Amino acid sequence: MSDEVLVEVEDLSRSYGAILAVRHISFSIRRGQVLGFLGPNGAGKTTTMQILSGNLAPSTGRVRIAGHDLLEDPRKAKQAIGYLPEQPPVYRELTVDEYLDYCAGLNRIARGRRRAAREAAKKKCGLSDVGRRLIGNLSKGYQQRVGLAQAIIHLPPVIILDEPTVGLDPIQIREIRHLIRELGKEHGVILSTHILPEVQATCDQVQIINKGELVLNDSIEGLSRHMQSSTLSVGLRNAPDLGLIQGIKGVKSVQDQGDGRLHVFYDPSTDPTEALVELAVQKHWGLYELQPQRASLEDIFVHITTEEHESLKGAAA
Repeated sequence: MSDEVLVEVEDLSRSYGAILAVRHISFSIRRGQVLGFLGPNGAGKTTTMQILSGNLAPSTGRVRIAGHDLLEDPRKAKQAIGYLPEQPPVYRELTVDEYLDYCAGLNRIARGRRRAAREAAKKKCGLSDVGRRLIGNLSKGYQQRVGLAQAIIHLPPVIILDEPTVGLDPIQIREIRHLIRELGKEHGVILSTHILPEVQATCDQVQIINKGELVLNDSIEGLSRHMQSSTLSVGLRNAPDLGLIQGIKGVKSVQDQGDGRLHVFYDPSTDPTEALVELAVQKHWGLYELQPQRASLEDIFVHITTEEHESLKGAAA
């Protein structure tokens, strides 16, 4: 992976009147990196994507794209961005070649170089055999490929993808994910998605935003270690006092799964297993199961974005 920093976000905030939608977030992306950007509805994810793509000005802070300040030098900064919104911006009445030629012109590619740029984008996106077909007659998966082709036709260092696999079938999803991984080898990619397995399948870095704040920023490898080592699955015959379990040293939170089953999240540096067993025996909770469990990314997502876990923000950021 190159050390070249392609996106620098510093102390970024955006307010709508009295509402602070994005709160002082900072991060960076390097060439060869695919960043998964996650967040529940209303978390500030869409606002952040609009700012990064140059469609919305921040209230405070700065964004640099490939070395260009997005506010001070917007033309050069935006030239370094390829953007695919959730709904691909395609013209159904045009052929693939006609549309990509049009996009090449919009991106100020010299007329003599447009054909080569078009063919290169088609090859990368698996569109070489459909250039003369009307976009409106293509499957949704292929229309998504056309959307990706327009985003990369001018060879931007930064590619921003918003929900690129929504509505696709499993085969199409696999193909688009493979394409994103390939693009990530040469570009810096920001993948905004609600689909948690997509992050694990395509990204090497993950960020979660909640209530306008970054509450998690970690590599997929670091996240995997956390998922493997910091959750206990507990089975109890009698209803426990969750507050007592929450009070055990090292326990971060407890999720009640119903029917006497719990998920206990804890700090990997402090194993609460022995204290939990002693407490269950003392309180006659009827402990019948206690085993380490591999938490899913969904578990962690819910764990750190639910209101009852607000105290985790400082530690996870």
